[in-house]
Amino acid sequence: MKSQTLFFTAPRRVEIREKSLPPPAADEVLVESLFSAISPGSEMLVYRGEFPENLAANADSLSANLRYPLAYGYACVGKVIESGQAVSRAWQNRLVFAFQPHTSHFLAAPQALIPLPAALPPESACFLPNMETAVNLIQDAAPILGERALVLGQGIVGLLTTSLLAQFPLESLVSADKFPRRRAASLEAGAALSLDPAQSDFRSRARAALAGPADLTLEVSGAPAALNEALALTAFSGRIIIGSWYGQKRAPLDLGGDFHRSRIRLISSQVSTIAPELAGRWDKPRRFAAVWRALAQIRPEKWITRRFALEEAAEAYRLLDESPQDAIQLLIHYS
Repeated sequence: MKSQTLFFTAPRRVEIREKSLPPPAADEVLVESLFSAISPGSEMLVYRGEFPENLAANADSLSANLRYPLAYGYACVGKVIESGQAVSRAWQNRLVFAFQPHTSHFLAAPQALIPLPAALPPESACFLPNMETAVNLIQDAAPILGERALVLGQGIVGLLTTSLLAQFPLESLVSADKFPRRRAASLEAGAALSLDPAQSDFRSRARAALAGPADLTLEVSGAPAALNEALALTAFSGRIIIGSWYGQKRAPLDLGGDFHRSRIRLISSQVSTIAPELAGRWDKPRRFAAVWRALAQIRPEKWITRRFALEEAAEAYRLLDESPQDAIQLLIHYS
């Protein structure tokens, strides 16, 4: 069996490498990939060479350190096509999710795979990592009845976060993104208003739509400069949840003026861990169960903009790099 795997080899360069896979070991299965989702956030940092080298990656299947050449990705759905002798036959032909780089076939221990719920389409399951991130953001944010909430960034994580927040009895829910296509999707996801942060009157319009400063602001734009918008639009003693990974990008923050007296809390939120105050009651299996329910309810495959064959992956990354306004979620297909 030969597998084809996407590698990032240098900034803005990808290639497909082929290798032979041995038969599964006794405790392994062979998975044939159906789809894998491209992350327009962290994967674009890798594509552009904006990631901090030698930073330990979070998913177990990724390289221990981020450096070129690098197979990177973490949203793969496939089917088990062969099992080792010690593996239960119940795994045969099962649809599974794996935190796996973009590859046509791979070997895995069953415990590293997550079986798909029976009624969930494979395309929807590709959104599991981003939905888990959105669930983690909401758990860290802990929205309160009647709060005013602002979400900066309406990429796929922002849209999923907005969709979850729309289920809470908030006073107001406003989002922001510089791309019209994403703002339109945000309104469909439940935002009362979605604004362009580049507009000169953005802050005044956001306050008016929120009916005051935000009690809760979530920064998921991937743009460090958005933190200054969050600081300016968040109320006294409010919370700013920072879900973006900025990589090597830097931006000065306005921590003078009103911020010194504001008692605003800046909270980093990253999906690889569960908040300490929840860890006694929540673990990864419980959170994954919540994620599956959210995926079945929201059905985020409606935000898939285009599908690319693995050999067309370079075109997909160029699209995200050069024309991000034309894409929300891109998928790689393997058949």
